[in-house]
Amino acid sequence: MEAESEPYVRLATLRTLHRVVADLNAARSLAGTLQAVVEGAVHGLGFDAAAVSLVRPDGDLVVAAVWELEESAMGGPSVLLGQVGSRESWDRLLGVSDHWGTLRFLPYDRGWAVASDIPRWIGDGPMPVYANDWHPADGLLAPMYSAGGDLLGVLSVDRPRSGKRPGAWTREALEMFSLQASIAIGNARLRAEMQRALARLEKEQQALRASEESFRQAFEYAPSGMAITELHGAGRGQLTRVNDALCRLLGRPRAVLRQQSFADLVHPEDRALLERTSAESGRAELRLSRRDGGYQWVCLRNSIVADAAEGPSFLLTHVEDIEERKRHELQLAHRASHDALTGLPNSAELKARLARRLCPEPQAVGAVAGPGEGAYPQPYAGYPTDSYSAHAAYDGLEGADPYAGQVHGYGVPEGGPPPAFGPAYGEHVHAVVPADHGAGGEVWSGPFRSGGAAPVDKGLAVIFCDLDGFKSINDRFGHNAGDAVLVEVARRLSQAVRDGDTVARLGGDEFVVLADGIGREEAKDLAHRLRNAIIPPMRIDGRGMRVGVSLGIGWAGCGMSIEEVLHTADERMYDEKRARGGAVRGARGERSHRRAG
Repeated sequence: MEAESEPYVRLATLRTLHRVVADLNAARSLAGTLQAVVEGAVHGLGFDAAAVSLVRPDGDLVVAAVWELEESAMGGPSVLLGQVGSRESWDRLLGVSDHWGTLRFLPYDRGWAVASDIPRWIGDGPMPVYANDWHPADGLLAPMYSAGGDLLGVLSVDRPRSGKRPGAWTREALEMFSLQASIAIGNARLRAEMQRALARLEKEQQALRASEESFRQAFEYAPSGMAITELHGAGRGQLTRVNDALCRLLGRPRAVLRQQSFADLVHPEDRALLERTSAESGRAELRLSRRDGGYQWVCLRNSIVADAAEGPSFLLTHVEDIEERKRHELQLAHRASHDALTGLPNSAELKARLARRLCPEPQAVGAVAGPGEGAYPQPYAGYPTDSYSAHAAYDGLEGADPYAGQVHGYGVPEGGPPPAFGPAYGEHVHAVVPADHGAGGEVWSGPFRSGGAAPVDKGLAVIFCDLDGFKSINDRFGHNAGDAVLVEVARRLSQAVRDGDTVARLGGDEFVVLADGIGREEAKDLAHRLRNAIIPPMRIDGRGMRVGVSLGIGWAGCGMSIEEVLHTADERMYDEKRARGGAVRGARGERSHRRAG
């Protein structure tokens, strides 16, 4: 470019510039682009050496590429590779340099402006003779900016092959080249970022596929039941995916289960519990129907699977088989509430059932029994007739009140029982002692006499049964024979009562029958049936044995204590025993024939 005024030289320079710019755009990586920049400055613009300092993410500039036409004995500018200069030092250097358009020229006599941390290499070229000769310590810089005006880097060139400081044509060519270089570097960076993003995306997709596969295997091959439930749309609540363990547990094929929901499978008594179970971290113990028509005790544990962008996606439910544990719990509950010998409810269970039927508010004898005049519950509707149903009624969420929903044997309205008993509690029907009509047709006058309300003819009868002659069987034939007699008596009593009545063993040879919704005459008839059931001879170990029974009918009413109710029936029984000449109390008030069961 020595004869820069000659048109053919300029045309050749343009051709060379076009070629090196094409090389810039042909590079396939950021490193290749930077190398094309320094090589293009050397071969296309007539400089002996060039270097690119690239802006790092922290703002400082690092020497990323160098090129020299002929390697010098001192190692050349390649020694600068990797050296870092602070952004502050570079900005100060560019500020004190002479502005040649977008270029910056730093003459040798201004070398004091080059901070010690800026990478610098000074060649061994000839010293200048004339004012426009190139000095070895001169520096020509071409800052490169992005389309947004951010500094991308600085292209440094050294030692023009003409030996002169660049003229207007070379400066303009360098400006054009640095502009194209900045575009190429920006594009290379974008490509690099895209490649890194694609690599991250591929890695994330691989991790996602691996996670999905792990989830699929954990779901499908889990030893306990697993189900996925839809949370949105028309299929909300429907099972969209189930594993083999759940299919085996319920005995239902996968295709059938995927057309149902847990609401379709749950036991009717557990439906409300299912609806109360929280979707997030909810836990409930309930029964699901099997294909054979039975029900399976399970523990449901819920977890919401959410998408970071769209929120909750579906509900994952773990279904654990707890049938064996429930059976064991039921056995323990039955043992705690039932007599080991006869299988009848024991004293504690008898008192618990009475407590559920009675409330503290006293009622007048023969008065209307609260809301719903004359309305009495079905015979002992609230008392469980077997341990399994009793346990089922009390199971639910962890920490739930075992008697919630069973206050006095009746369901409570949604929201739970009221804070106290009283007339406002419309679901409770008070237990009232029925009226006792004398021979003249007058209502019996006793404690809590009604002031004129219509009399009630049905109530809760408590029939106390005490065996006569049982002690002699124990003494003559031994306790094994006595136990067999008690078992037979329990069987006969259970067959003689109505459906829903309770037969309990109070202890020793004492039994109690609870009969709800029964009148005085009906209670007498029931006592007569009980007597007739017990007195026939029974065959024990090949021997004929017979016991008698003394019966006392008492009545339970709200406002009475359990001890008062049982004591009243006990006294009625002793009235009959004395009248018939049976055993009476000992000196300390204990019965002479009593024996622990």
